[in-house]
Amino acid sequence: MFRKHVSVLVLTCLISIGCGCRSAMVSGGPVDPETLTDGIYEGAYSHGPNSAHVRVTILNGKITAVELLEHDAWKGHKADDVIPGRIVENQSTAVDAVSGATNSSHVIMNAVEDAVQKAPRKEGS
Repeated sequence: MFRKHVSVLVLTCLISIGCGCRSAMVSGGPVDPETLTDGIYEGAYSHGPNSAHVRVTILNGKITAVELLEHDAWKGHKADDVIPGRIVENQSTAVDAVSGATNSSHVIMNAVEDAVQKAPRKEGS
């Protein structure tokens, strides 16, 4: 009986580690200030053991703030303080990931991209 429990525990750990090793693909890129409507938008994304819920402020067609409302990460919380600033600085939802927190970084970027996609496009764009 003990061996069965240990086997199940080891298998569960291996599956968890495997899920954490594959990082999410980044779906975004540079934002186009000519097309975005100002406002505050929320977005979310999850992949494997990581998920993020963000609030993005767009002003004058630019991302001016990224607020991380929720970020669940099996590992990689150090992306929390870095990725939102990089997104604002670079005006892109695809920025350099934090080393050692790649999946967490990508999940945050994709949540921001989800929020940006919810912004209505200006007429003529």
